[in-house]
Amino acid sequence: MVSKTDSGKAYRNECTGDALETVKKHTKEQDTTLFGSCFCPFVQRVWVSFEYLQIPYKVSSYEVDPYKKPKDLLEVSPKGLVPGLKLNHFNPPKALNESTVILEYINDLAVGSNGRSLLPPTTNPYSRALVRLQCDHVNRSLVPSFYRYLQAQDEDAQINGGKEFHESIEGLVKLLERTENEVVRSGGASGEGERKALAVGLGLWIAENEEDIGLIDVMAGPWLYRATNVLKHYRGFELPHGEKFDRWIKKLFNHPNFKSTCNTEDLYLDSYERYAFNRPNTSQVANAVNSGRGLP
Repeated sequence: MVSKTDSGKAYRNECTGDALETVKKHTKEQDTTLFGSCFCPFVQRVWVSFEYLQIPYKVSSYEVDPYKKPKDLLEVSPKGLVPGLKLNHFNPPKALNESTVILEYINDLAVGSNGRSLLPPTTNPYSRALVRLQCDHVNRSLVPSFYRYLQAQDEDAQINGGKEFHESIEGLVKLLERTENEVVRSGGASGEGERKALAVGLGLWIAENEEDIGLIDVMAGPWLYRATNVLKHYRGFELPHGEKFDRWIKKLFNHPNFKSTCNTEDLYLDSYERYAFNRPNTSQVANAVNSGRGLP
């Protein structure tokens, strides 16, 4: 049943469920400290990547309140936005912010330390470019349309928002299929082993990749996951269905590195209620959507 009443619930400051158990495993000092909030999809992008790439990190208290902008957060992210990284191996410590920048940074760390990567190898620049086209679509279309849909208040705007978000997902699927067809199924592969080699870094959409997360999975996954709880609860939204899409979503949501960063459903419903009823000054993201500006 779609929720149509603003109960005044506040956003949460502490993880629950599987995510809380993961936090407890990352309390020791490390070269890298992750600043985040428990409900933020931009943070989940980075968090899943840390887990998959096996880069040691410490979670800076997941009770950090990004809307109150504590001093420690502002030191690593001047706008007070999460995620942020504190790089403790420098003296004095250095900092990074912006999820896509952080993803590139920790991927480079992994390639240099343990050989793991979210991207195809540098020997396949065309595959890497296709993955970046997918990610560009997520940032330019999927993410903004998610918030426009969730924040829309009148019925017509909600109907249009739902169509826009659905079309954005369809656009992503076309890019995923293009990459699969041009890289893995193009006819150039001589056998299963070569197809699997070509599939490296292309993510869980590719049937050959049962366990290997790719950059597109961490870029899009957090919003698709919230579509199944937040958008379903507040807008009655259902993800589209199709054999390949359903298989991808199932593999992604059940992947141990993704699942370990997910909270219980009530945390998301409570934390996103303010978006669903478009309360004033909900967040910098919400304000940008309301004003028609690009996301911060």
